[in-house]
Amino acid sequence: MKLKNSSKLILISILALVFALAILSSLGDSATSDEPPHIVAGYTYLKLHDMRLNPEHPPLLKDLAALPLLFLKLNFPENSFAWQQPDGPYWWHQFNLGGEFLYNSGNDPDKILFFARLPMICLLIFCGFFIFLFAKEFFGEKVAILALFFFAFSPTFLAHGRFVTTDVGAAFGVVLATFFFLKALKNPTLKNIIFAGIALGISQCLKFSLILIIPFFVILTLTWMIVFKEWKKPLKVLILAFCFWILVVWIVYGLQIYGYPPERQLRDTKINLESFSGGSQSIKETCLSPKSIEKIKRCLAEIVIWASNKPLIRPLAQYFLGLLMASQRASGGHTTFFLGEISASGWKTYFPFVYLIKEPLAFHILSLIALSYFALKIKEPLWKRPMERMKNFIKENFVEFSMILWLLIYWTTSLKAHLNIGVRHLLPAFPFTMILVAKGIVFWLENTNFKKLSLTLFSILIFWQTISVLKIFPHFLAYANEIVGGPDNLYLYTVDSNLDWGQDLKRLKEWVEKNKIQKIYLDYFGGGNPKYYLGEKYEGWWGQRNPKELSKGSFLAISATSLQGGKGLPAKGFDQPWGYYLWLEGKKPFAKIGYSIFVYYIE
Repeated sequence: MKLKNSSKLILISILALVFALAILSSLGDSATSDEPPHIVAGYTYLKLHDMRLNPEHPPLLKDLAALPLLFLKLNFPENSFAWQQPDGPYWWHQFNLGGEFLYNSGNDPDKILFFARLPMICLLIFCGFFIFLFAKEFFGEKVAILALFFFAFSPTFLAHGRFVTTDVGAAFGVVLATFFFLKALKNPTLKNIIFAGIALGISQCLKFSLILIIPFFVILTLTWMIVFKEWKKPLKVLILAFCFWILVVWIVYGLQIYGYPPERQLRDTKINLESFSGGSQSIKETCLSPKSIEKIKRCLAEIVIWASNKPLIRPLAQYFLGLLMASQRASGGHTTFFLGEISASGWKTYFPFVYLIKEPLAFHILSLIALSYFALKIKEPLWKRPMERMKNFIKENFVEFSMILWLLIYWTTSLKAHLNIGVRHLLPAFPFTMILVAKGIVFWLENTNFKKLSLTLFSILIFWQTISVLKIFPHFLAYANEIVGGPDNLYLYTVDSNLDWGQDLKRLKEWVEKNKIQKIYLDYFGGGNPKYYLGEKYEGWWGQRNPKELSKGSFLAISATSLQGGKGLPAKGFDQPWGYYLWLEGKKPFAKIGYSIFVYYIE
């Protein structure tokens, strides 16, 4: 990649800034909800080559996080009930074992978190670099630099790129796989096809939602064949890429499970897929003439169970086990608070709204400018020769078409999902959105008749986005734009990983020590251990406990997710406990820790 010296300097400077912001802001954050199970799972994959934990997420990112831990002298609770799992691999075992590994085994949890997060931050940098590389390859340096700026000053990337989770890795996987696949379609040399296949395989080992890349690539290939009137070469690219996908998955999973006894894998697979397989049925019984989605799922489950102890194919069985579990999780929903309501089945408006408020308002304005300027450049009415014009557009702008297609696929799937727990699930759509907006803005600035005015407006918006993101340091997870009045008001609209993932527990400890608090009740949501940080000052609390048990003069701390979960009104069909924190309605918090823990003084 040949770059001008000035472009190299900008690239290095921006990525160095992102690295510094991510490292420094993560130091004060305690473990978030998903980190302990991901960390301990990755450690067991690398140390014991046993994948009984957390199969509903692919292993590669967990491996990456756990790699530095192999060089630390750590104690692993191998005799723990949560590891032995004599009653089966239930989901809470991984959370229990993660807590034991970090906080109850004589290890230093803050040291573990620092070293496990470090590779994640490096991956964040790689993601930014590949966004730059993609834009540079297809659209030039100006677009690449602007897209990189949007990445660097995205509070969502900055927030989640510091944690041991899978969302930034998923965004990276989309850019990586699409970049090499497009190169292979344009120039189908053996080298390009191999890189495309390996990149596709890597993406499928990062997050299961990226299975959407498979139909995405199929549609891209079919479109290429129709528009460019050639079928042999693109079909060859697709087939060979899919072959490498399976090969990479087989190798990666094979390395994770060779210490996992086949009989144990069979038992665990049966238990994990109980809700799919419908009991002890044979493949013939379930797969013969399946007439419903439910029967198709059961057929797939029985095939995975059958394959789970077969030597050559059990790595693939473990992969497809995770894929089935992830699909079940996405359709099953999750209880959360949104716009004053509590629901376990989600809302159609959830992702559009959180995207609107969780990314900078300046970026949304720039997106509208780019879209509006493009629309104004359309001279002929859209209803005239639509098919011919669409074909010409795709032929002349195949890369843009590819990115738009991915955004349509991913957004459509997200809107149908019931798992509404954070804007982070939209991160795989962010890179192409940023590149398209960057291309549109550069096109606007280069072609407008009002260059000075346009450049002034552009500069103001860029400065606004920069300041709005930097001023919330180090609390990037709690970022909210001016539409909802900033981070102080975010809890009124949404919580969970949009605001409160348990990251402020260490800050609560500092507040308790600074104010010489002798005892504090805490209803905590997150991956940290209150007893570890607060010691004897900690008294556990839960929402449905009688508030009369709180003595006068005591302090009650509640995580925003727990608080709003107990104050929201039930959505239609919600049948779980609700309203248990309505007694705090109208009471002003005595203090707020970060933006996610509310402390009340009981009078």
